[in-house]
Amino acid sequence: MKSVKPKKNLGQHFLTDLSIAQRIADTVDACPSLPILEVGPGMGVLTQFLMEKERELKVVEIDRESVEYLNNRWPKLSDRILGEDFLRMDLTKVFDGEQFVLTGNYPYDISSQIFFRVIEFRNIIPCCTGMIQKEMAERIAAKPGTKAYGILSVLLQLWYDIELLFKVPPGVFNPPPKVDSAVIRMTRNEVTDCGCSEKLLRNIVKGTFQQRRKMLRVSLRPVLRSLSPKKDFSAFLARPELTRRPEQLSVKEFVQLTNEVAGII
Repeated sequence: MKSVKPKKNLGQHFLTDLSIAQRIADTVDACPSLPILEVGPGMGVLTQFLMEKERELKVVEIDRESVEYLNNRWPKLSDRILGEDFLRMDLTKVFDGEQFVLTGNYPYDISSQIFFRVIEFRNIIPCCTGMIQKEMAERIAAKPGTKAYGILSVLLQLWYDIELLFKVPPGVFNPPPKVDSAVIRMTRNEVTDCGCSEKLLRNIVKGTFQQRRKMLRVSLRPVLRSLSPKKDFSAFLARPELTRRPEQLSVKEFVQLTNEVAGII
């Protein structure tokens, strides 16, 4: 059977090491019994091990050539292949609104967008695992006060407990990427309400980290002006605690800051 040619425009790097594929598949065992949705199955290297889990499994694949290959190579998948764009799907319809585990060998160029979707659908995705660029995995799992700590660190750690499970070298892919990879697992924590305006929290986190080397009193100013252009925020911005930088704030402190901003705009 003719193999699928990896497409650069889709960010395809097909995993070739079966032992690693097995290890990735086993990461879903932390959330037993739930159905599984795999993103970007390609030629089914990971999929074949997910099928052994004896759970309901669906795969979403935007590449038509890969869909044709999967249909021919894995006949059992024929009615479980969603030939769609994951970033545009209504995930509540995949398993009729039921919770599921998300996994995959995620395309590097859209992995951050994938995780923002996970946040959006967090109530039906209690567990998310998979392989991404190592640098991004380290950012997601980073703690406050480190250089890797950033936007995704805060917004994901608000809702999920993050584990960086193991690293993967470039040589086990076709074609080999120019960077190392890593496998992570995110498990929903007990937070059901972030305790502030989620939209405002995102604005503050994104706005301050866009100027991460500057003090909060500087990086917050354009955020505040965009919310209330005519207000004078000089007294608020003069507060001594705003001499810190965004990477020094914990998730809890970002929530507190969001509530303080909400009280003055």
